[in-house]
Amino acid sequence: MNNLSFDPNWVSPPGETMLDILEEQNISLSTFADHMDTSIESINSLIRGNTIINKSLALQLEGFFGVSNDFWLTREEQYRFICEKIQSENINWLKQLPIKFMISNGWIGDVEDKVKACLDFFNVTSIKNWKTKYSSETHGLAFRTSQTLSSDESAVATWLRRGEIIAHSIQCKPWDKSLFESSLDDLKKLSRNKNPKDFLPRLISKCAEFGVAVVIVPTPPGCRASGATKFISDDKALLLLSFRYLSDDQFWFTFFHEAGHLILHQKTTHIEIQNGNVDEQEHEANAFAAEVLVPYTYHKELINLRSNQRRLIKLAMELNIAPGIIVGQMQYLGIIGFNYLNSYKRKYNWEDINSVYYE
Repeated sequence: MNNLSFDPNWVSPPGETMLDILEEQNISLSTFADHMDTSIESINSLIRGNTIINKSLALQLEGFFGVSNDFWLTREEQYRFICEKIQSENINWLKQLPIKFMISNGWIGDVEDKVKACLDFFNVTSIKNWKTKYSSETHGLAFRTSQTLSSDESAVATWLRRGEIIAHSIQCKPWDKSLFESSLDDLKKLSRNKNPKDFLPRLISKCAEFGVAVVIVPTPPGCRASGATKFISDDKALLLLSFRYLSDDQFWFTFFHEAGHLILHQKTTHIEIQNGNVDEQEHEANAFAAEVLVPYTYHKELINLRSNQRRLIKLAMELNIAPGIIVGQMQYLGIIGFNYLNSYKRKYNWEDINSVYYE
């Protein structure tokens, strides 16, 4: 078997070769069955590949078709070898995917043929196509999450694909970089709304006016992503968020970080996942988000705030952002500890978030 080096996406059984010869010579299946001294049902089983061709059967085929029994035995051997290889690949692929999560969240049905269900979910025709399409997007990309967490590429690809599916259902005007960038100061005012039921529909609607489909998708096990951006067409961008930490400071910083990628880095895919090396574009997106939310000119005032909570509230009103965002930036800059002033951060829940898309 070591000489079988080809690796097709599919393989036809030896019966396909038999059908070709029968058709070429204008021989009916019943005539073939009579010669083989068997039933039409058995011939159909042979043609579909459900019957194994052994030495005895190969000699019968040689007698009827005039093709050597070695040919039929080799054809059978190749077919079984590739079938086993494909089956093994299918099993390994399914093991990589968060199948239980996908089923429990209704992303795919709980069907027997899970390979087909997953191929349909990813809108690809084969596992090879899937690897080509999604590995290029999830392998070696970049970002921003805790370095203590791991991230599985298949889980990330699944999360990204779910975002694409929802984004396709969001009606958007054509992508307009200038209008989107000029809208950011108004968009950050939405952070002062306490409930996702209130601010998410408005955020989604406003961004759609500039060609940006904002989508919220919970991450499956193994996916440690906080956000992602990609263009799903020339005129439509996906801005995908995971609401990973369910707090306002994390959510809004991630949103404006992703907005920074769309504005600064042309039409390239970015996925914020764990990586020891944060590249230049990630630093740029971080700086972009920080400047939109709390401009650098206010950093001296942040240092002077420290424990003056009344001034914190006043500054939040002046900047048109939630107080929790200022706390998050003060923690990030090392002005206060990460356990300090967290009561100003708003916490969200998935029931309110999911209601935006599913009610």
